[in-house]
Amino acid sequence: MRILIVEDDAALRSLLTQRLKTENYAVDAVDDGHYGWEYASTYDYDLLILDVLLPQLDGVTLCKKLRSQDHTLPILLLTAQDTRDAKRIGWDAGADDYVVKPFDEEDLVARIRALLRRSSANPLPTLTWGPLWLDTNTSEVSYDGEILSLTAKEYALLEMMLRDSQYVFSREDIIEGIWASEEFPTDATVRSHVRRLRQKLSSAGAPSDLIATSHGRGYYLKSTVSDSPSNHSFVSSHNSDRAAVKVHRPDHGDQDSTTLMAQPPVSLTTAKTISQPTDLQHRYTEMLKQTWNAHKDDCLQKVEQLQKAIAQLEDNALSRAEQAGAYRIAHTLSGTLGTFGFSDAMHLTRQIEQELHPDIYVESAQSELLRRYTKALKTEVRTAQIAPATDPSVGRSYIPRKPPAPKPIRLMLVDDDHIFLKTILGQMQGYGFDVSTLDDPQQFWVLLNSVMPEVLILDVQMPHCNGIELCETLRLAPEWQKLPVMFLSITDDTETQHRAFSVGADDYISKPITAQCLSDRIRQRLHRIQMVSR
Repeated sequence: MRILIVEDDAALRSLLTQRLKTENYAVDAVDDGHYGWEYASTYDYDLLILDVLLPQLDGVTLCKKLRSQDHTLPILLLTAQDTRDAKRIGWDAGADDYVVKPFDEEDLVARIRALLRRSSANPLPTLTWGPLWLDTNTSEVSYDGEILSLTAKEYALLEMMLRDSQYVFSREDIIEGIWASEEFPTDATVRSHVRRLRQKLSSAGAPSDLIATSHGRGYYLKSTVSDSPSNHSFVSSHNSDRAAVKVHRPDHGDQDSTTLMAQPPVSLTTAKTISQPTDLQHRYTEMLKQTWNAHKDDCLQKVEQLQKAIAQLEDNALSRAEQAGAYRIAHTLSGTLGTFGFSDAMHLTRQIEQELHPDIYVESAQSELLRRYTKALKTEVRTAQIAPATDPSVGRSYIPRKPPAPKPIRLMLVDDDHIFLKTILGQMQGYGFDVSTLDDPQQFWVLLNSVMPEVLILDVQMPHCNGIELCETLRLAPEWQKLPVMFLSITDDTETQHRAFSVGADDYISKPITAQCLSDRIRQRLHRIQMVSR
């Protein structure tokens, strides 16, 4: 898939480009809004990552301009502005997502995957074609259980064909879909990639013509009786726009479901939990280090530009336009330094940014404070280094406040607040729970059948999904009627709680709650259920 980045900070632009290329995306990157418009209106992209404060044409204006010209590609706004008004302006301009700098790279990549899934012909995170599996979350490809080692272009080609498996892809389609604009592949290059991909699939046991050729038209995935679309079962009922999902049930015939809550075949319990290998962490840290070293001098130059602006302020010679320019430099530095993990330097730039805001009249008396900030900032940037990656298994001493149970309780927690999930995960593990978390409720049935939890905790309001409706559907399945279901939500009104209990909830807990209290509540609930069932 092809992504356009419009970001004026060279360090962050380089970091994003390299990071997304490791995820097998074709990436174009430009440094101002004018070029962003030219690229976005000339080439076909699957996603646009757009900074808000840009030279020539700001990100919000560019977003509005694209929407006014009926460009429907997903747009992710990337900015250091974290105010409610800034977000509202971004949403109103037509953005699909809004990420605040500094951001967690894994979180950003996950948001990008979600946006790309929603806009594709096949929005499933795991794509299958008979025994061929492609997991977009882990970039793992297998055929009949055997893992395939693919290049970035081979992976992108296969994903594109699986996303729209009923389409015949011309060579032009393939070039536009998986190559960046500065690359100039020929038809022979496309044929070479198709040939190598066929060879790798054949080596794993796939038919030699699994990727078939339609002469004069292009390439397509060849169907067989066993994996034809009419008999094809996907690993998830994920669908972004609540369109009808065809669920194959061999025992009862095909049934149309018009809701995301349709349960996939019970036999599909092969979803895997794949942990991030340590060598990937080392490779990413090394890439981060190289990117920082390449752009460290640029950041120092920006600090020196700030110092010159403050010297002008001291002499009462700083114009409003120059103040706005200095503010923009501090704003950009804040996001860049935070993304690289330099929190002290980021906080200093935030202070400078606040003092230089264009809506504030800055007096020469403030120059002394700003001079101290920039002096400290220059020291921080000059000495900043990326810490080496550490093996997660080394040097970790975690002593739970409460002894774990002899056998961990399998707990599945569904909540769209990924920060809450990340926080609660380690805490609950320390209290004797084997925790599986999910921030995308549209993958609910896959994880449920894979984990087979002993306790399920649901939020009420989630994107594309209502936890109460999900619980109601769960209770209709005989195999899940006795599963303890608890709600954990910020919504605490009596009517919502009544609805939850009326559809089969066993308990309703209001946020916030400590891990210890949640652990006690779960154990009490399980104890009561055990006593009643005796």
